[in-house]
Amino acid sequence: MGLKIIVLAKQVPDTRNVGKDAMKEDGTVNRAALPAIFNPEDLNALEQALQLKDRYEGSTVTLLTMGPPRAADIIREGLFRGADGGYLLTDRVFAGADTLATSYALSMAIRKIGKFDLIISGRQAIDGDTAQVGPQVAEKLGLSQITYAEEIRSAENGKICVKRRLEHGIEVVEGKLPILVTVNGSAPSCRPRNAKLLQRYKYAKTASEKQAAAESQTPVFGNRGVEIAEWSAAYVDADPQQCGLSGSPTKVKKIENIVFQAKESKTFDDSDAQIEGLIVELINNHTIG
Repeated sequence: MGLKIIVLAKQVPDTRNVGKDAMKEDGTVNRAALPAIFNPEDLNALEQALQLKDRYEGSTVTLLTMGPPRAADIIREGLFRGADGGYLLTDRVFAGADTLATSYALSMAIRKIGKFDLIISGRQAIDGDTAQVGPQVAEKLGLSQITYAEEIRSAENGKICVKRRLEHGIEVVEGKLPILVTVNGSAPSCRPRNAKLLQRYKYAKTASEKQAAAESQTPVFGNRGVEIAEWSAAYVDADPQQCGLSGSPTKVKKIENIVFQAKESKTFDDSDAQIEGLIVELINNHTIG
């Protein structure tokens, strides 16, 4: 019997390529100035899910993402790589959510999805680096969790075996299904898009996207029957007071864009004396030691 796998994914601004226009005057991220991408570690998580799908016949992989309407791109990207479907959780009520409000909304959507065996997510998102959403979802659903996964070795007979990558080594642990697993960036990279799947799903749209195309009289080609589920806060029975800014005790005061510039440089050869002198200098100015 196959596994029912949910992959939590997020569309994030590409903070790895921050330029001078990436910040607004109020200190918040100028998302319009940064390209939106599939959160890198969520791609690692998707690959673990797809490997399980390949291994266990009858398994399904479903993506769940929360964000503005354009986050439907994340679902399509997952479909291109082998996922079976996806849900976009989108509503103005969700705007400004911190990790607590985000995990609440996602947990409500998962309850709406229903039965599952495994939830997999990336360890953290590059626009926050908190590594909190996955564990918080597990707590809200009353699930066990395994974090820092580098490889899901097996998931059968009601148990899962996971190799974890820790700061000073690795460990192999087991857990009972259903369970939530967060995946490190050191896990295998996600497979590329599949050409046949790209052709099949490139016109997959949410209801809102189809409506916008109809209103603008934009022709829609391909399989018109493929629709990405689009859920609101009300549809998943979420309490508005626990969503978005209302449900977020954490507030971002300021974001600073720090650009490192070399003001002076020194050139060293490979002599022991020069290397020893450099180490002493670094220790004295408290760079190391």
